[in-house]
Amino acid sequence: MNNIKDQENLSEKKVLLRLDLNVPLNKGFITDETRIDKIVPVVEFLIKKKSKIIIISHVGRPKGEINKIFSLRPICENLEKRFKKKIRLLTDNIFQLKKENLFKSSQDQIVFLENIRFYKEEEKNDGSFAKHLASFADLYVNDAFSCSHRLHASVCKITEFLPSYAGLQLETEINALKKVTTEIKKPITCIIGGSKILTKIGIIKNLIPKFNNIIIVGGMANNIINYKGHNIGKSIKEFNCEPAIKEIFKTSENHSCEIILPEDVLVGKNINDNSKVKELGDIDNDELILDIGPKTIQKIKNVIKISNTVLWNGPAGYFENPNFANGSHEIAKAIVEKNKKDSIYSVIGGGDTISLINQLNIIQSFNFVSTAGGAFLEYLEGKELPGIKALNQNV
Repeated sequence: MNNIKDQENLSEKKVLLRLDLNVPLNKGFITDETRIDKIVPVVEFLIKKKSKIIIISHVGRPKGEINKIFSLRPICENLEKRFKKKIRLLTDNIFQLKKENLFKSSQDQIVFLENIRFYKEEEKNDGSFAKHLASFADLYVNDAFSCSHRLHASVCKITEFLPSYAGLQLETEINALKKVTTEIKKPITCIIGGSKILTKIGIIKNLIPKFNNIIIVGGMANNIINYKGHNIGKSIKEFNCEPAIKEIFKTSENHSCEIILPEDVLVGKNINDNSKVKELGDIDNDELILDIGPKTIQKIKNVIKISNTVLWNGPAGYFENPNFANGSHEIAKAIVEKNKKDSIYSVIGGGDTISLINQLNIIQSFNFVSTAGGAFLEYLEGKELPGIKALNQNV
């Protein structure tokens, strides 16, 4: 895979830059700029190289139809302020655009194509559409790892029509994930949460042969606690997941990976309740498990203490209520403490986990924080991502 940072002559070259600027919007206002922060280095790099930058991105799921709710205008305006440059949003029909008309003057350096998902051809990975996009530029850069699990025209098919390169962030993401999948420094621990065990069974199975410890918390743990014969009251639970749980334990036994579960929990009558510590055998029928208890926190901290690498995906409890945020906060603090001493390599992923560490204002205290969502999970599952495959085939 070729990286754009290794290219020398980029001056005046028209660069089609695929980014993931799918940020949360509320009435046209950006509520979380984490994904925008991630793309700043590649844009700054291309600005310094005096390239002409054509940005492709999307917001939301407009399903192939123009919908002003999903306009990229707020993101375009945000980047104007960041880079102190005038950036034009091209709202004309994309099929009417031509390479020679994208930049009105020699001073123009950045233009935005309107939401690429306004066109149904994007999600169909349409060859003619990709060829038309390619006609705008001299080369293509994918710096949207978080879109690279999508078989879409601006991610995959386009590499057939232009010299194509990985962006700075995409390479950083892959290098970070290699450190928790193939270039591992052991002991290595995975802390995995979230509500659905079935969506993460593939990840757990793929990681068990490589990891020393898999710590399961959050709603996922409820299924296993219940499987082991404990009452979980009215806690969130999936059905028909017993075969998946059996598979987890069988795989872990075959590879000497320890599965670590909650020993005690915090419960409430509802999600807005105060918290109460309960042993696993003492949970009442009208109670919800909403966090891990003090014994479990200490056990997890002890595991983190002896780990050289940690992967964390999914909070330990319902952190939106401060009464049930302590488990997640203590996990975060334990990792940050080791990071300060350079004695652990930490990779964090998942929207809820990122929201949590943003609340604590410690996002810079981890080695790598992935905003990639589905692509992050599919990579951990061992799947080949179409966008990465397309870049590798373009070498």
